[in-house]
Amino acid sequence: MTIEIKPVKRLCGRIAVPGDKSISHRAVMLGAIAKGRTVVKGLLDCDDCDRTIEAFRSMGVSITREDDKVVIKGSGLRGLKQPAGHLHVGQSGTTMRVLAGILSGQPFKTVMDADESLARRPMKRVAEPLSLMGVDIGTARGGYPPVTINGGPVRAINYRMKVASAQVKSAVLFAALYANGTTTVEETRLSRDHTERMMKYFGARLKTDGLKVSVRGGKELTGRTLEVPGDISSASFFMAGATLLRGSKVYIEKVSVNPSRAGILNVMSRMGAKFRIVDRVDSFEPYADIEVVSSPTVGTMIEKPEIPSIIDELPIIFVLASLSKGRTVIKGAEELRVKETDRIASMKENISRMGGRISEKSGDIIIEGVERLKGARIESFGDHRTAMSMAVAALAAGGASSIGDAGCVSKSFPGFFKTLDSLKNMGGKKCIC
Repeated sequence: MTIEIKPVKRLCGRIAVPGDKSISHRAVMLGAIAKGRTVVKGLLDCDDCDRTIEAFRSMGVSITREDDKVVIKGSGLRGLKQPAGHLHVGQSGTTMRVLAGILSGQPFKTVMDADESLARRPMKRVAEPLSLMGVDIGTARGGYPPVTINGGPVRAINYRMKVASAQVKSAVLFAALYANGTTTVEETRLSRDHTERMMKYFGARLKTDGLKVSVRGGKELTGRTLEVPGDISSASFFMAGATLLRGSKVYIEKVSVNPSRAGILNVMSRMGAKFRIVDRVDSFEPYADIEVVSSPTVGTMIEKPEIPSIIDELPIIFVLASLSKGRTVIKGAEELRVKETDRIASMKENISRMGGRISEKSGDIIIEGVERLKGARIESFGDHRTAMSMAVAALAAGGASSIGDAGCVSKSFPGFFKTLDSLKNMGGKKCIC
């Protein structure tokens, strides 16, 4: 699907974005292995989360959609059944990596395979710590999918993370639920803590101490009722668009503002973006409304320790930096090369096609801001975040643009272009948000 995008003067309106993808995955996983009924409101309806749901359905868990809720009848920690065939996780890296921890404690063999793009992403980083826990886990082709797990007894370990990765951390913590004793994971830098927050909410014996997280295994979890807040990664596209287009004002409702996830707010604030955090609620996951108005922006320095908290927002930060005064330097973003596509390469090519100035030097990404980008033929490279980021760039360009294979946005935000159109259609009217 090719989308044609013409530049607009401004964005204006009040919107809600879909539920947070990371939280949605974990809500399904914990609901499936808890005892009793879990009801989730606001669960993200997208390709990736559907893969997690189908995986558990194939292992005997009842998961149904009722109006705006998803109802899960949990099996308990050891109540899953062996699937009839392979678990196909599509392009969902979260499903494959985090589910590996749960499958480690099951008394059966499971094979997880994937679509081509995920089959190029490394799984050795998950296999290594799970192997230390006594799990019989194997990968193919030098550490890539498919992943084969012969579940069984799991032993508790103390593990120091080699890479800041919430997915790897979560896999170990899920496996720890099945171990005798206490497993401790120590990070070099804090990554997203959605798993820790939600495990506590479901009753796991979990403690945090700075960069260390400990889980004592063997305790059954209890089904809960919860609401998934809006995904700040999805919100970031509209935040950037409202910032860049003069006269814009966008109000986004109930967005996750988890401190381990909200690095985009820190970066945008340094760049001069104007926004307000409104009506904050401190639930098991904090959320708030975000109001953004247009403002000129300047370049900034993004250091490696910040990367885990903005890894999914970096593509839209590239766009924002390309239209900001001065230079932006991004350090330590190598993880972008092993996403759905090489996001450094895809964003560099697209921004360059539009007349932007982006380069690499000694591993750093250097972006020199320009006054305006030009319309161009853009490629998504099959990557949802590349497609959505470049759609925002196209709105601020001089001349029309087109985005090839734009249907890939269904991976995380099927209604993206419809939501974007709702804000564009307000462009000629008085803003009432």
